[in-house]
Amino acid sequence: MSDSAPATTVVVVTWRGADHLAACLGGLATQTRPHRTLVVDNASDDGTDRVLAEHPSRPDVLRLDVNTGYAGGIAAALPHVDTEFVAWLNDDAVPPPDWLAVLETALEPDPDAPGPTAAVTSRLVRPDGTVQSTGVVLTPDGHGADTTAEPTDTDTAPFGFCGGAALLRTQVLRDVGGVPAEFFCYYEDTDTSWRLRLAGWDVVSAPSSVHHLHGASTRPGSAAFHRWNERNRLLMLLRCAPAGVAVRELVRFAAITAVLPLRRTRPAAANFDPRLRLGVLTAVARRLPGYTARAAWLPDGRR
Repeated sequence: MSDSAPATTVVVVTWRGADHLAACLGGLATQTRPHRTLVVDNASDDGTDRVLAEHPSRPDVLRLDVNTGYAGGIAAALPHVDTEFVAWLNDDAVPPPDWLAVLETALEPDPDAPGPTAAVTSRLVRPDGTVQSTGVVLTPDGHGADTTAEPTDTDTAPFGFCGGAALLRTQVLRDVGGVPAEFFCYYEDTDTSWRLRLAGWDVVSAPSSVHHLHGASTRPGSAAFHRWNERNRLLMLLRCAPAGVAVRELVRFAAITAVLPLRRTRPAAANFDPRLRLGVLTAVARRLPGYTARAAWLPDGRR
């Protein structure tokens, strides 16, 4: 690879992103580092194809026949990536000009680092200026959650990257099994981060701030949101947690599901709907043969 050849392919997954995709592509067009932009269009039907065709940056486009979600889109793009790094970027995120430079620099070899680094996550900032995420933390019971802690030292380093804006080593991502396309969306970043750490790699956070609308394609709090979150968390535990932890959380989820119909009142959130939870348990049971629990639990979210 020549000095001028791009080291990174930025993958942008979009679905019905006509209203906000141009801003994302505009941010990528200002980057100070050369890169390739690959947009995965998840069968959009809202004029997204016109935005892509007319944008002056002329991104490469991979059009899919069906909506495969964010995880499916990243997975579909990976065979088409031949650069050292691959960036994940939401279509409703707008990076500053130095975004890619900061992330690529963070993945340069560092003799003082505690271990080799495979992924770096960005700081995501909401439209009102508040910080949405500086990475993902993992709770002792296996929930992934955004953290807003500034990673000034190892005590506040994130467990994983937030898939809204991150950079990964392409070959390492392939080596640990790629992206869980079956997740559709949510937890694909935490699952991937966990597999990276189990393989001995670190995940770090970079100070570059990316403006993020958040929820432009999916509605947080909706039934679909909770269904994907609950299902994918359990699948992640079956793949990455030791058997005892995975079974404990699966039994806990099933027990709560069983008693909910007996309660006179229950929380209004969709994830307390017994029908939704039964659907989650059915989906997990169908996929159970393909998931193997690991024997390396990271109770404090760190390796």
